[in-house]
Amino acid sequence: MTSLFSPLRPTLRRLSLIVLLTAGLLAALPGLTTPALAQSEATADDDDSAAPAAAEPAPPAPIQGDDSSAWALVVHADPVVKAVILILLAFSLVSWAIILERWLLIRRAWTQSEAFLAFFWKTDSLELAHKQVDNYPDSPIAQVFAGGYRELRKLHAAGPGAGPRASGSDNVGRALRRSASESLTRLERWIPFLASCGSAAPFIGLFGTVWGILLAFQKIGTTGTTSIAEVGPFIAEALIATAVGLFAAIPAVLFFNYFATRLKVLAAEINHFSFDFLNLVERHQRGRNRGA
Repeated sequence: MTSLFSPLRPTLRRLSLIVLLTAGLLAALPGLTTPALAQSEATADDDDSAAPAAAEPAPPAPIQGDDSSAWALVVHADPVVKAVILILLAFSLVSWAIILERWLLIRRAWTQSEAFLAFFWKTDSLELAHKQVDNYPDSPIAQVFAGGYRELRKLHAAGPGAGPRASGSDNVGRALRRSASESLTRLERWIPFLASCGSAAPFIGLFGTVWGILLAFQKIGTTGTTSIAEVGPFIAEALIATAVGLFAAIPAVLFFNYFATRLKVLAAEINHFSFDFLNLVERHQRGRNRGA
């Protein structure tokens, strides 16, 4: 091995000597550069900096303000994503308006129905109970009683020979069912919109998400880069649309189920009262027939 490297020893000594001299000069004169060398280095730097600038496209304009805030993402979003977010916000506002209005109405219906039932079973006069119906305008049970009582008054005004015996309770039963249907329809008004919002809002938000992701892939294809700094804003805008869709859908679904349960129980209470009222009417008719 020594015989192989022996011809190279003089050359290695010269190279090491040159390296040592150069290092000593650089250490002694750190700021020494000739004007030509400095100019050539500056020109080379300019060429190096200009070449990438000409080769690469200009970066996108930065978002002013707090880039991490959701409001900044919405403001700088694509027009289609903005339209989706506005639609979802309108759905959310309408849903909350319906939720508050129906919640107050159903609460009044329950409170007044309980008060009317307590008064009805304490009194012995149907006429007196009918006079108090106006004090319970939001009670569906009071409205059902008013419809049945009006039919009963019509039967009494027609006289005993107006029809067969069984027709009296049948007429009153139909009047009770009609009044119950009208009262429940009034309470259920606008509640189906909550179900529509709960089922449609996530898909509308998903459309905004898909659109934002399409823009992100288009950006990747245009710039040829997969940097998260380039495509991150588009993905964030897409996820904002999904978040707004869920924000509109979740309360609508929860309160729709709540209202449906409350109305189902209230409909059962109306049916129970209707059966009890029909029993009273039949007992009253049997007493009149015995007296006759």
